[in-house]
Amino acid sequence: MNVVSAGQVFVLLIVAAAGLGVVLTRDVANQVIGVSFFGLTLALMFLILHAPDVALSQLVVGAVALPLMLLLTLAKLRRSHMRRGRR
Repeated sequence: MNVVSAGQVFVLLIVAAAGLGVVLTRDVANQVIGVSFFGLTLALMFLILHAPDVALSQLVVGAVALPLMLLLTLAKLRRSHMRRGRR
């Protein structure tokens, strides 16, 4: 039987709080920042759970690549709306 340490519970609570923060945030740009923080906390959780390969993958995808793609998409959408005269 595995015993859960206090550090694992603490990181799991931080992950849950970060996920809740992303869900409750209304501004899209702030949601992207929250998703990046959520990815960092997940990577930390995987590292504490002794899965360094999964942690590195999560760090690259969840904390860097996904937020970057979302920010680029938001910038393109805003630029497109500005050209059409919508604000």
